Amino acid sequence: MIPMTDLAAQHRALKHEMNQAIQEILLSADFVLGPAVKKLEEQVAAFCGCSHGVGVGSGTDALRLALAAMGVGPGDEVITTPFTFVATAHAISRCGATPVFVDIDPKTFNIDPRAVAAAVTARTKVILPVHLYGQAAEMDPLLAVAAQHGLFVLEDCAQAIGASRRGRRVGSIGHAGALSFYPTKNLGACGDGGMVVTRDASLAEKVEILRSQGSKTKHRADLVGFNSRLDSIQAAILSIKLRHLDAWNQRRRIIAKQYDDMLEGLPIGLPRISTTGDSAYHQYTITTPMRDQLALALRQHGVETHVYYPVPIHLQAAYCRRQPAPSLPQAERAAREVLSLPIYPELTLEQQQEVVKAIRGFFFTPRTAREVRLRA
Repeated sequence: MIPMTDLAAQHRALKHEMNQAIQEILLSADFVLGPAVKKLEEQVAAFCGCSHGVGVGSGTDALRLALAAMGVGPGDEVITTPFTFVATAHAISRCGATPVFVDIDPKTFNIDPRAVAAAVTARTKVILPVHLYGQAAEMDPLLAVAAQHGLFVLEDCAQAIGASRRGRRVGSIGHAGALSFYPTKNLGACGDGGMVVTRDASLAEKVEILRSQGSKTKHRADLVGFNSRLDSIQAAILSIKLRHLDAWNQRRRIIAKQYDDMLEGLPIGLPRISTTGDSAYHQYTITTPMRDQLALALRQHGVETHVYYPVPIHLQAAYCRRQPAPSLPQAERAAREVLSLPIYPELTLEQQQEVVKAIRGFFFTPRTAREVRLRA
């Protein structure tokens, strides 16, 4: 089986460094918010082009604490995309606010800035774009809308660390960025973790207070806070991996270009990347109305694929029961047609050729070719 990702291959190459770092943390017994965490916060902030980084327990917590630091609460609205992992919306709801879902750009799958502009109300507090599949959203028009109405912009960078838009890395473009270090991410821990990055010292300080039960000093609660702290072992592992991230992301771009070249001419939609930015290619996602049939055929040929995301959030039971589901045709179509192929830095050319061979074999069977002609 050719997997979607191969974490074991990545860890084999780094196991000696990682084992040494873990042993050092065990000997120091400094397990939570220790020097290793502080070091990682500084490194990741600098990598993203920010002056502050605050390590937290997960990518979801990074969103939730950043929203709380921005003052989001009951009665507020946060405009976001329905075509992403549900955690983005959960973070908004857990603040007591209402997620307002708007449609996506069908070319990039990212939030449509025109739809965002039309959705602003007197209750809007934050615009929350997701840099989906590793490609930065079109940020300039979102920043313009935010400036016009006095709103915060919080970037969900969970899938896109290292991606850029107009020379600026994600996380540094809006008021703050939320990172995820879930193991499968481009920069993944050996467990869970996340970080808020920002150029705003005041926002960073609020997140620092919120992550530790709302306390600036021990036994004194200044805010109603959370328990969301990055542990030192994960931070030490992430510091080792961070040194390789640019090279890993570049390798992903090479693999994506090879997919583009080898899949050209087939009746599928290939990823369309903006000329004003670099994608981190967390996923390489194609589209086809025959998505489910293709996924089954690839699995039968030993190729793992995945659908991110089969049901848009506005149609999920947790949300359509609470508020009328809007009609968002581009997000709904994407959910029916997207299929992500294996992509990770250790993927070999031979493995990639096997993936493409299986895709070509599917489309060139008489039955599939006939169905494609009928759909055309």
